[in-house]
Amino acid sequence: MGYYTRPPNKNVVIPKWVFCIKYLSNGTVDRLKARLVAKGYTQQSGLDFHDTFSPVVKASTVQVILSLVVSNNWPPRQLDVKNAFLNVFLQEKVYMDQPPGYVDSKHPTHVCRLCRAFYGLKQAPRAWFHRFSSFLLVMGFTCSCADSLLFVLSRDADLIYLLLYVDDIVVTSNNSSLLASLIGKLTREYATKDLRSLNYFLGLEAHRTSAGLFLSQAEYAHELLQRAQLLDSKPVSTSMVVAQHLSVAGPDFDDPSLYRSLVRALQYLAITRPNIAHAVTAIGQYMHKPHVSHFQALKRIFHYVKGTLQFGLVFTPFTSREILAYSNADWAGGPDTRRSISGYAIYLGDNLLSWSSKKQPTVSCSSCETEYRALALTAAEVKWLIHLLHDLHVYLISNTVL
Repeated sequence: MGYYTRPPNKNVVIPKWVFCIKYLSNGTVDRLKARLVAKGYTQQSGLDFHDTFSPVVKASTVQVILSLVVSNNWPPRQLDVKNAFLNVFLQEKVYMDQPPGYVDSKHPTHVCRLCRAFYGLKQAPRAWFHRFSSFLLVMGFTCSCADSLLFVLSRDADLIYLLLYVDDIVVTSNNSSLLASLIGKLTREYATKDLRSLNYFLGLEAHRTSAGLFLSQAEYAHELLQRAQLLDSKPVSTSMVVAQHLSVAGPDFDDPSLYRSLVRALQYLAITRPNIAHAVTAIGQYMHKPHVSHFQALKRIFHYVKGTLQFGLVFTPFTSREILAYSNADWAGGPDTRRSISGYAIYLGDNLLSWSSKKQPTVSCSSCETEYRALALTAAEVKWLIHLLHDLHVYLISNTVL
């Protein structure tokens, strides 16, 4: 990054400082962090950025990896790449104003020419993923066809699984020396912090137990209750009123932004809480125009979460490599559109890998048609899981039961 005279007919990105508090998994303060970022919304498409897409790992992929880790008794390791985006050289010409507090007094109107990617730039996540994935492919890894953020290294009987989520990495292997060699190469190539055993990843708390591994979001759920000002609320036994069907009719809620924010937060909480998936999907259908009744249904979910803070997913060693899938449907469950709700839960042994509660895209003429659509949706997810396991060199011993 250097200072240049402001070029004519060029877009100039605005920078800003971001200050945040980093917490440990137990809620205590880890460190105070300051980072200079770019205001990406000031960029112009086709001028200082082009492609922006960067893949995001599926929650089911994480659960499959953790299930295999427990069953094979492999050591899960967690890595964090420091200032990951700064490792990428930009292909576009991007100019940015001088950072607040560091303006050159002799040339206050000069701008910075960014040579490397910067946090906040629209193309930064995609450029970082391309750089990191290219490095892994050169090392001999293969990218999974089922999930592009899963990389597998297979050498004879040795296996390494690597999951990437922006700058957070989860890696495990059946060969401890090969795993240590990989971590050493990553550390030499990038400024990588080895966090040792996996215990806190993307807000997910992983705890080793005598039975296997327990995955939860208790601290995150506690923060959500504080944000919603429902920390002292009375717990309830169910996340929804039985046979309740929300409708578009009713008085509007006076704070739609709060409603959308809390629904999005609950959607992330549902990563480890399949027991709220159906209720969250139901209230998520009215984010464009929430009503008072929708907010009351949202508050009930928080009341339920208050009494189930310690709930989560348990992964235990499976004795047989068999997939068992359950499917169900609620015919014409939507009172406004008359569309049905499909749901499924898919297990590998005793470990829940994937689940869903989703409104069907079209209206079904009968309950039989509804069930067939739900079965088709479940079968597609099962097929995807089989492809994922194949990429991980895990092969099923029998046909899947649906």
